[in-house]
Amino acid sequence: MFEFDQYLGFLAFLTILTIGFWLMIFLLTFVIPYWIGGALMERLKEMREEKKASRINS
Repeated sequence: MFEFDQYLGFLAFLTILTIGFWLMIFLLTFVIPYWIGGALMERLKEMREEKKASRINS
């Protein structure tokens, strides 16, 4: 059926595929929402500071 080097290559392929799958799941469920949420919070903070600065200068 499989020679030993083919077996090792198949195992390496499955390992890389599995690592890529779980990395994609991790990125889509934790990293990207955290990144977008942090960017929105920073933008809201900047908008509040701009509004506060324009009220003080007026």
